[in-house]
Amino acid sequence: MNFQELKSIIEGLLFLAGEEGLGVKQISEVTEQRPELITDALLDMKTSFEREERGLQIVQIAGKYQFATLPEHAPYFERLAYSPSRSSLSQAALETLSIVAYRQPITRVEIEEIRGVKTERAIHTLVNKDLIEEVGRAEAIGRPILYGTTKAFLDYFALGSLKDLPDMSNFENTENLEEETQLLFQKLEEQQQLTFDDVNDNSNENGQ
Repeated sequence: MNFQELKSIIEGLLFLAGEEGLGVKQISEVTEQRPELITDALLDMKTSFEREERGLQIVQIAGKYQFATLPEHAPYFERLAYSPSRSSLSQAALETLSIVAYRQPITRVEIEEIRGVKTERAIHTLVNKDLIEEVGRAEAIGRPILYGTTKAFLDYFALGSLKDLPDMSNFENTENLEEETQLLFQKLEEQQQLTFDDVNDNSNENGQ
């Protein structure tokens, strides 16, 4: 492959890796290219992103490369996070939150194995809304991030503690995702509907 194709592949790999990032050795193994060439490609990409004033940058953290947003854009990200149009959670985010609530601490890969689909965007949404947070690192290759729920999660869904989650002891097979998360999923959906109804009621009152 040529140098441009290599950079394109690396860009896709970094996107898929998300906040866990990738090291030069791992990228080298995946692309079957020399580590020195991978380093050159990453440096060239980093320079190119800066020169073109892209909205993302390539950063190196703990020996791993990953995409990151620009600090000067933080005010806009904050507006997006608290935008009224983003107040509700998507079904993907609700499902991911259900899994984290019952299986915490849990890694992104484990969540994806349970759901069967990519969950990076859902996780970012939940982290931005302060519903889940990093609670440690797993004792596994790459030390992946472990996620757990936050106090804001309890407040958001009116739970006194995690003990107030719907009781799953009635299920004989706790490995069944559909059964294990269904009660919480329904509770979250009900809360979302209540929030939606409250917003509509307030809007109607203001319009009178």
